[in-house]
Amino acid sequence: MLSVLNLVLPFFGLIFLGFFVARINRQPLEALGWMNTFIIYVALPALFFQILSKTPVAELTQWGFIIGCTASTFLVFASMFSIAFSRTRRIDESTIQGLAAAYGNIGYMGPALAILAFGAPAAVPVALIFCFDNTLHFVMTPFLMAVSGNDKREPLDLAFSVLRRIFGHPFIIATILGVGAAIFGIEPPVAIERMIDLLAKAAAPCALFAMGATLALRPLRRVPKELYLIVPVKLLIQPLLIYGVLNMAGTFPPVWIYTAMLMAALPTATNVFVIAQQYGVWVERASSSVLATTVFSIATLTMWLYLMTHDLVP
Repeated sequence: MLSVLNLVLPFFGLIFLGFFVARINRQPLEALGWMNTFIIYVALPALFFQILSKTPVAELTQWGFIIGCTASTFLVFASMFSIAFSRTRRIDESTIQGLAAAYGNIGYMGPALAILAFGAPAAVPVALIFCFDNTLHFVMTPFLMAVSGNDKREPLDLAFSVLRRIFGHPFIIATILGVGAAIFGIEPPVAIERMIDLLAKAAAPCALFAMGATLALRPLRRVPKELYLIVPVKLLIQPLLIYGVLNMAGTFPPVWIYTAMLMAALPTATNVFVIAQQYGVWVERASSSVLATTVFSIATLTMWLYLMTHDLVP
């Protein structure tokens, strides 16, 4: 247990430091702008490029794994969406609730935590999950918002917007470049490689600190009733579901299954709040979902890591 705590606590320690500093420093949320720009456009793309450019090409085409993980995420989203829609009869609110239950913090927390827990072999499943889960969310969200009437754009404009979000996202661009480098055996010059390494090492600390500061500047003002379902679905049911689906989808190395479970067990991504704010729906409760799942994940992630690192998952 001590080894698991030593693994988890530094991550949540960085989140707490960001939370604590934001509380005492009283900077506005907009002050995080350039740090978030650095994380999203530079540091995390460098990490993904570094991982994928060194990956054997055969490992990047595990379609059974890709379909199993993406299908699991979709099932969680669709289930939560259906439950929410049965209560509210609103597609836009139900979409955000579905995202809160299915869209984990796979960008900020996922890569560093998985690689630290399971070593370099976790890098490929992390990248595959990130790429295809994000594509799923980038496609579903604008489509459902358009159906709800919340997005007034013309269908062609909407389709181009979706494609821009997918292929213009810095993480996806870095993934494509990394896969290309792996396929063609391209290695950056030594100076560029060292810069990429420095940026990749900065990704996790900066991302977690920024996440803590963001949580501090968006306090939990009330506990919406939906959280009593979203929290267990996101932190407990989704990793169990992905475990079952992957075991039916094929035979994969244990580290791949454990990595997928860990990615599924991560708290709700801060992007869910950003999306809610973009469409002006369920904004405060989306913020509450991010904060609540992050707090409870201290216990649940510790439990999952203990079970996985001690081979207690069947």
